[in-house]
Amino acid sequence: MRIDIITVLPELLQSPFDASILKRAIEKGLVEVHFHNLRDYTTGNYKQVDDYQFGGGAGMVLMIEPIDKCISQLKTEREYDEIIYMTPDGDTLNQGMANQLSLKRNIIVLCGHYKGVDQRVRDMFITREISIGDYVLSGGELGAAVLCDAIIRLIPGVLNDETSALTDTFQDNLLAPPVYTRPADYKGEKVPSILLSGNFPEIEKWREEKALAKTKTKRPDLLK
Repeated sequence: MRIDIITVLPELLQSPFDASILKRAIEKGLVEVHFHNLRDYTTGNYKQVDDYQFGGGAGMVLMIEPIDKCISQLKTEREYDEIIYMTPDGDTLNQGMANQLSLKRNIIVLCGHYKGVDQRVRDMFITREISIGDYVLSGGELGAAVLCDAIIRLIPGVLNDETSALTDTFQDNLLAPPVYTRPADYKGEKVPSILLSGNFPEIEKWREEKALAKTKTKRPDLLK
């Protein structure tokens, strides 16, 4: 998989991809992640990428021309399955969406900034609009990092144990059951005995029951 991220703040995105699972995925060659500074696609001396809104109003808007140049250049080099715009009014990211996107080959992620992008960008280029929640960030960079993390960890070979992702919360519309590790008894708080029994069919049954009970309590909407 290849992910191209278009941003006005590429330095804000470096850290998440330089550590842990995402770093290992890149080093293994399982995914390529490239950052594209939108200011590199301007011609003026001031590298301007934003301007005032037509009709007045507070806040600047990312201009269409540098975005068009960047996306058009990338599309001459390869075909893209999705061109995603990170925006608060997009579809809320969920596990099903991450599963679908993890199967794609090439993706562009455009990070919004200021008051967003010229609407014509959304009309002409964007194939999917995604939000990570009902709140507004300073820009789409952190949202893009969240999206990429959710996608990349699902690519075969990224996690040491590939079955781990299959038992994550939301994969089967249930919250994950409680988990425990050593010590089995900590200050009188003991691990449920079933988990120490070695009876794996009964352990799986216990986990299913606990996952269902937890979901009913915390997220009953998932069961509808």
